[in-house]
Amino acid sequence: MPPNLWIDLAGWIGVAALLAAYALVSTRRLEGDSPLYQALNVLGSLLLIVNSGYYRALPSVGINVAWIGIALYALARYRTRRYNVTIQR
Repeated sequence: MPPNLWIDLAGWIGVAALLAAYALVSTRRLEGDSPLYQALNVLGSLLLIVNSGYYRALPSVGINVAWIGIALYALARYRTRRYNVTIQR
């Protein structure tokens, strides 16, 4: 199996993860700050970084690094809010 096939597959799975996240939020099946939404964003962006990096599409790598940063920040805020609610009870 050619190595490009794995790279291309990673890219398409990344696209599917990001589109699924967007569709779930747009149809109100997930909240924008939910852990699942953010996890789909991280997974999709990581896979697209692999694909874009391999093909040297550096602007795409850059936007996906930023996308991961935003998702990780949102996950950290979610965890902090949840932790604070648990302590207050």
